[in-house]
Amino acid sequence: MRKLPTIFVDTSLTKCKHDPVARRDPPIPRLSTKEALILDLLRGSEKYGLELVTVSDGALKRGTVYVTLGRMEDKGLIVSRLEDEAPALGGLPRRLYKPTAYGKQLHAATLVLRRRLVPRFAR
Repeated sequence: MRKLPTIFVDTSLTKCKHDPVARRDPPIPRLSTKEALILDLLRGSEKYGLELVTVSDGALKRGTVYVTLGRMEDKGLIVSRLEDEAPALGGLPRRLYKPTAYGKQLHAATLVLRRRLVPRFAR
């Protein structure tokens, strides 16, 4: 019986050794165009969802405004509360939204960034 030679294969160069890189800094918060618009509209006073749709002049739609408001509340950009009393015509109390301090800071930072990086976004 013939003895086969022993072959040593170094697989260290062929195997992918991947160690996940730990993040040092937290991810940079992002603000979508609709979120920035809502924060802009909430700057003066607290408003309810359909009021935001009305004052946005068609930029916000009824079907997406509440989804966006819920996402913004989850992110900590806005807070909501129920209206103290029901509307005069009857019905349930409305949910009013207002920006948090974090939401205001992020909105201001986003506006500054857009003005500096892309002049066409400047207001």
